[in-house]
Amino acid sequence: MTLPVNFDSIGLDAVLADWLCALREQGVEALLVLGPDPLGGRDDRQVLAIHPPRLLGAAQALAESRDFGAGWRDSDAPLVAWQEIAKSAHDPDSRWRRLWLAHGQQTLVRVAFSLPAGRAFECFMFSPRAFAGRTEAAALAWTALNIWPLLRRSIADRRLNLSPRELESLNLAFQGLTARETAQRMDCSERTVNYHLANAMAKLKTDSKLAAIQRACWMGLL
Repeated sequence: MTLPVNFDSIGLDAVLADWLCALREQGVEALLVLGPDPLGGRDDRQVLAIHPPRLLGAAQALAESRDFGAGWRDSDAPLVAWQEIAKSAHDPDSRWRRLWLAHGQQTLVRVAFSLPAGRAFECFMFSPRAFAGRTEAAALAWTALNIWPLLRRSIADRRLNLSPRELESLNLAFQGLTARETAQRMDCSERTVNYHLANAMAKLKTDSKLAAIQRACWMGLL
């Protein structure tokens, strides 16, 4: 399993802390973001952010499980899920549920943000109490939808150090522009564009532009 991202970023910590502070009145005590392992298979996930950090072990157990994984995404299951954690806590694949219960968390709300090739980012909000109804879960889901653009940028900034020009080259390629069109947009030569793309491919550990674009998407860079 790939090691989780460094959580020492002040920017990311601040986003999570502010979000959790805003959710405390709604009974939320922990936040978790999972994302696809860019070097792994469809079911391989990484812990991208966890707050408070002491819950990292429970977060990793959820990432390593198959719950909410590719099988869930391939089904008609909803992008927003509300569950009592004790449900199926004794199943073989539910070590993560037992760990979260041990930390006093009883309920989770999960919101998924789909990516190409059957991957997704997943935001989890944990509460030590049961919810009275779907209205509470829906309110939490809306907070995740609202903060996700900022949270995704904060996570992406820490996952890979692409230069602004490398990122711009990849983004324009993602939009379908050729190297010549990208060069015109960036006011540089095609050779310079290809240089930036080659650097981006090397940093993303891919051997083609298409694979680099896909991996950048999975990392939240595009």
